[in-house]
Amino acid sequence: MDEELRPAAPAPAADLAAAAAAVARRAAEAQVEGRMPALYLGHGAPPLVDDALWVAELAAWAGALPRPTAILMVSAHWEAAPITLGATDDGVPLVYDFSGFPERYYQARYPAPAAPALAARVRALLGDGPVAQHPARGLDHGAYVPLLVMYPHADVPVLQVSLPTLEPQRLIELGARLRPLRDEGVLVIGSGFLTHGLPFLRDFRTDAPPPAWSSEFDAWAAAALAAGDLDALAGFRDAPGGRYAHPSTEHFVPLFVTLGAGGTDSPPAPTIEGYYLGLSKRSVQIA
Repeated sequence: MDEELRPAAPAPAADLAAAAAAVARRAAEAQVEGRMPALYLGHGAPPLVDDALWVAELAAWAGALPRPTAILMVSAHWEAAPITLGATDDGVPLVYDFSGFPERYYQARYPAPAAPALAARVRALLGDGPVAQHPARGLDHGAYVPLLVMYPHADVPVLQVSLPTLEPQRLIELGARLRPLRDEGVLVIGSGFLTHGLPFLRDFRTDAPPPAWSSEFDAWAAAALAAGDLDALAGFRDAPGGRYAHPSTEHFVPLFVTLGAGGTDSPPAPTIEGYYLGLSKRSVQIA
């Protein structure tokens, strides 16, 4: 699809600064002292790093957060049951799980420190449940692409774990078991895309207007998130535009890990809004 992408005209610097400031303000407001927030973000494709607006927004988001002791990443692009822990050696490798892009995207590097202590902590929090290890499994693009922008120095330990199921309730329960990590300085990130109806896109301009199914689903999700309505969110396949927004569900369901890790003390706060290729970038933070 990359060959069909048509970049938008560069945004004026003042617009980028205003967008970044808005994201930073929202992120700063959705925090509780002494506890890392939990995030759900849209990770985009490898060309995200070339989108000045999105880069500005993600960088501002990370800059408004306390510095994490480590990052626990759950990406749409790794499904494996039972839950599986990725690489725990320094210089975590990358998985170039995409095709048809220019060679430079396959040259990306993100040599983050490994997080063996976090892996051990995850095992302890999951108790008697089965936990697998995949020592050679690096960070896929759902994990490393946003991190390239948010923590570009690759100096925060990162552990990616698999999506062990696509069932919302089970993922909420998983997130809840991981919730204590937030009090230990760990940034829990669910990485997906709020709408991901790639087969139904017809306009490949990066600033293309959203199809009706994308904007309708985004509006529905925004309302459900603001209300903290987990039951409604779990029924997302029946939401307006749901079957088009998510012909497969792996890009939406990392949200449920975030919701479980976030708890119910405060509703998810929107940080990034808008569209890329007509797909919703809506991302949220839970204090």
